[in-house]
Amino acid sequence: MKKACCLGVLPREMELEARLALAKQVGFDAVEPNTMTRKRDVTALGKAAANAGVEIASVMNSAHWGFPLSSPKQSDVAKSIKGMVTSMENAAALGTDCVLLVPAVVNETVTYEDAWKRSRAAIRKMLPTAKKLGVVIAVENVWNKFLLSPLEFKAYVDSFKSPWLKAYFDVGNILLYGYPQHWIRTLGRRIKRVHLKDFDVSTKQFVPLREGSLNWPAVREALAAVRYSGYLTAEVRGGDEAVLRSISGAMDKIIAGE
Repeated sequence: MKKACCLGVLPREMELEARLALAKQVGFDAVEPNTMTRKRDVTALGKAAANAGVEIASVMNSAHWGFPLSSPKQSDVAKSIKGMVTSMENAAALGTDCVLLVPAVVNETVTYEDAWKRSRAAIRKMLPTAKKLGVVIAVENVWNKFLLSPLEFKAYVDSFKSPWLKAYFDVGNILLYGYPQHWIRTLGRRIKRVHLKDFDVSTKQFVPLREGSLNWPAVREALAAVRYSGYLTAEVRGGDEAVLRSISGAMDKIIAGE
């Protein structure tokens, strides 16, 4: 498995190439940027990553919260699809094969069934583009009141019957209502990418890696059981070089099964 971090974890005050060089220096193999709407920003990131010897692990789509695919407004859905197409184009240009997507948001006016039907219909429209670009759409489990069990997540992914739709599994987001090691074993080879964060169930706060309630050895064992060998991407609070080295070191211990 390779270690990655969200681009925002790196010091924002530094120039882009210096940020990526620091990521490499402290032990990260790759970074995960958010969607970029300007081609020059995509080009700049690709050049800086190549110069620093850092890979692009995946791209995090940005339009899915403001314009969820589950919205009853077709204009919102259209904007969301447009944002995902941009994300997939970013990924293809940066040499990665994965875009993170929050598939739907359930709220007082959008029912669970609405979210299921609308998101699936919208994603199906994007699958030909995903295939054309060679980019997998990876739906993530977040606090969106949707896909609340591992069996349901598995069924949702399987319903597309497509190699271009898989799961982006976040180990920390599950702890409010489940155990990540169970979800990993159920999702199995459907998992395209993994986000790492830790969570304290007693305080209901996200905390530094290996300082919360997550059973990391069990998670590592489950990842090995399903033969996951992709990126582990830290989606945590960043900081200076010392903070980054602490994150990288915690990830080393997680990978080692400690």
